[in-house]
Amino acid sequence: MGLNTQSVGNNENLIIELFESKVLVVEDQPLNVLLLKRILSNHFKVESVESGEAAIKWCENHTPDLILLDIVMDGMGGIETCKYLKSLPEISNVPIIFITSSHENEDTCWDVGGVDFIQKPFTKKTVFNRVKTHLTIKLQRDKLTNLVFLDSLTGVFNRRYFDTHIEKVDLNAKRMNEDYALIFIDIDFFKQFNDIYGHLEGDKELKIVAQTIQKTLKRPRDVVIRFGGEEFVIVLPSTDLKGSILVTEDVIKNISALNIPHSGSNFKHLTVSAGIATLRGLKGETEILKVADDKLYISKQLGRNRLSY
Repeated sequence: MGLNTQSVGNNENLIIELFESKVLVVEDQPLNVLLLKRILSNHFKVESVESGEAAIKWCENHTPDLILLDIVMDGMGGIETCKYLKSLPEISNVPIIFITSSHENEDTCWDVGGVDFIQKPFTKKTVFNRVKTHLTIKLQRDKLTNLVFLDSLTGVFNRRYFDTHIEKVDLNAKRMNEDYALIFIDIDFFKQFNDIYGHLEGDKELKIVAQTIQKTLKRPRDVVIRFGGEEFVIVLPSTDLKGSILVTEDVIKNISALNIPHSGSNFKHLTVSAGIATLRGLKGETEILKVADDKLYISKQLGRNRLSY
């Protein structure tokens, strides 16, 4: 029988991608943490925290690919922690495997979003196989999601993703009584840029602008979306007006600092304009979208290469 080289290549790619997967262990018993790291660290990137509160704080700055969550901990227990994490749009699709010493809470664990259980005391093969299985499923799901929700030109999220994501962010902000920000970004005089330099060069600069915005954002939960043409939207959960202004100023500054020549612009290099809106005082995602768009229009009317709020 001949060797299926494509299958071998796919398996090698899967192993490499799984090795890059981030597993967060949430467990307050040091011995259990040590055992889990010994089992998993040679195969995946493993981090650990000692409480539900620490897990929530960790996830504010990182997005794990899988969470191993102890049910019984001091302070916030595993059930409450899972419920909170699953309410966050950026964590909602992350598989959570509960660590348990009994089956008493199984129904509740399923109800709050758990995907599996690992029984104490641990067995090496069970821990590894269950973690690998759920990471593989997530990896395959992420690839399918990327086909649907990523803009093929710039590599950032597309309008279809925005329509689903903004609804989740809005609902979560209202549930948690938090603010969130939406920023419209538009490349100044982009039609003139295409007329002067050609559409191929215009496509190249769209990619560069998208990547620059992405690099400017500091938190995994902050996302940039190509809304259409030369227009982008930034969604900043748990962010007030002051915070969104700081982010927008950095975006405008970083794109201007690229010094991309643009002879058809008043500034002689590529710049962007921005409009900002936050949820405070507004009803929801439809209104915040309109306000941000109106503020972008004001920035254009005032001369571009600026922000309005």
